[in-house]
Amino acid sequence: MNIEIDTEGAFGSALITLETGEKFVSEAGAMYRASDNINIDVESRRKKDEGLWGAFKAGVKAMFAGESFFLSTYKCGGGQGEVGLAPTHQGEVRNVKVGPDVWICSGGSYLGSSGGINLDTEYQGLVKGMFSKEGLVFVKASGEGDLLVNGFGRISSVDVSGGITIDNGHLIAFTEGLDYTISKAGSGWISSMMSGEGLVMNFSGQGKVLVQSHDPSRLGGVLGPMLPPREG
Repeated sequence: MNIEIDTEGAFGSALITLETGEKFVSEAGAMYRASDNINIDVESRRKKDEGLWGAFKAGVKAMFAGESFFLSTYKCGGGQGEVGLAPTHQGEVRNVKVGPDVWICSGGSYLGSSGGINLDTEYQGLVKGMFSKEGLVFVKASGEGDLLVNGFGRISSVDVSGGITIDNGHLIAFTEGLDYTISKAGSGWISSMMSGEGLVMNFSGQGKVLVQSHDPSRLGGVLGPMLPPREG
């Protein structure tokens, strides 16, 4: 298997080359091209040993994680095949190696992963979920292989040794073992809100954090008032 990031910066995408029998998984709707020897299937996030209740829980978790309930799977039927994947947002795509590190992705940042990656959901708590703008549920990637994440704007990797502050809405992913709290950016609530910074995420421990340079919710807040009202 080979993964090539087509571009860096705006409009990033990934081209995955698979050999016979190799498998890759992506968020449903991420594929923009595939060779004719790639077998494409769609499956739910429900684990194989779970029934209807498990499917319902998986759907609820996916909704709160900002992800689709469905995943697309790609298998190469013979020879060598290609799959092209791209995110919805304009921005960068990053290939992250999983194993021994376990990565935890914020809502909407998961794009795809190789067959050796186990995907699960992790509840981050009601208070953190409400105020972090990253969703109530994160996507946990364990095992060994390649993990594709996407961000709005440019993605930066930060080594954490002790602590770091991330502006609210800019988190992409972090390694398991790091912890974080939500706090105001300034010394007081009024100064924090008036400055435009609002809330921040304070990470502590040892590990890595991926952050995006732009916050899509802020762009939406700027563009929203400029759009014409919906008819009907």
